[in-house]
Amino acid sequence: MTVFTKNLKRFRVAKNMTQEQAAEALGISAQTVSRWECNTTLPDVTILPRIAALYCVTIDDLYKETSTAYDNYAQRLGSVFEASHKPEDFMQAYVEYQKLLKSGEYTTEDLRLYGILYQYMMQVCRDKAEEIFDRAIKKGPAEDPETYWSTRRQKGYFLWEIGRNQENVDTFLPLVEAGSTDLNEWICLIQAYTFGSNYDTAWEWVQKAEAKFPESAILHIYAGDLMRSMKRYKDAFPHWKRALEMEPEWCDSAYSMASCYEEMGDYESACVVYTQIADNSDRWQKNAGRKYPNKILVLCSSEQGTFLFTAATVATRPPHSPVPLFFPRPRGKAHTPSQAGPHRRETFRKKDLQFWHFQGNITKTFWRCVL
Repeated sequence: MTVFTKNLKRFRVAKNMTQEQAAEALGISAQTVSRWECNTTLPDVTILPRIAALYCVTIDDLYKETSTAYDNYAQRLGSVFEASHKPEDFMQAYVEYQKLLKSGEYTTEDLRLYGILYQYMMQVCRDKAEEIFDRAIKKGPAEDPETYWSTRRQKGYFLWEIGRNQENVDTFLPLVEAGSTDLNEWICLIQAYTFGSNYDTAWEWVQKAEAKFPESAILHIYAGDLMRSMKRYKDAFPHWKRALEMEPEWCDSAYSMASCYEEMGDYESACVVYTQIADNSDRWQKNAGRKYPNKILVLCSSEQGTFLFTAATVATRPPHSPVPLFFPRPRGKAHTPSQAGPHRRETFRKKDLQFWHFQGNITKTFWRCVL
């Protein structure tokens, strides 16, 4: 018997199928299946794809001596990806698993292997991300210093996410201790300690950096963010305000203040700052457009039932494009706008949701809804 004929029988048995069942599925006689497995005759090449699909293998598997039998085709494609680590093989396995889940004919083992598929893909993505970061960093800062250091900081965040934050410390601590005059290296070190929740050490280096770089606005931003991480909110705002005074064109400080107010539950102050950001969208467009694309939209809600939000368009949003907003609306209670630009209001009672559609090139829309 050949490897091919042995595999035909091995795969059929692995699927718990009789020759009669296999023949019925393929639309042939049981005698034909028997002759194939006895190597008396061979199947026509046109039926090989159907045989492979029936036994949840590839056509190549039919001719391989070490081929493995699988419960379904999704498992087979998953094993292909585990061996190749190619994204296109992941997508093929993903599509097949989605079909399997929709059919409802899956087992706990299928779910376990589907989870492993994503686990392998996560590792592939991590390896690829690190490779690309390293390629960008290898080019050095000469071409684009801002993007270079942004990449260094992003890789630092990436290393922290995958549990390798100590590498950040090991990279930048010797440079800073040697008296580095590059502020970016100090910032990367401060970021590393902050990621590791080593706030006291991070604060020590912030203070040293401020003494060395007294005119740096970005250090005040990091100092404020560090205070926020330590829940020392009141100590954070002076740093952000100082940064905004030093660099009025930067919106990072304002966003930090607004989101911190929101975190503290001070929604009135949060909306005031968000509205200021909307009013200054033209001046801050370059910065805001890079970090906060398309539209500034904030929805704040308090335990007392007060909803505050601002909606602001920026240059990247076409004029007269509707901006849908929705929030809970108890029956019998109305929402009253206190200030508004051009708008169109439509109310739907389905599931107690109210939808507000804003039209026009709105630069600022401020609503206060007391439930």
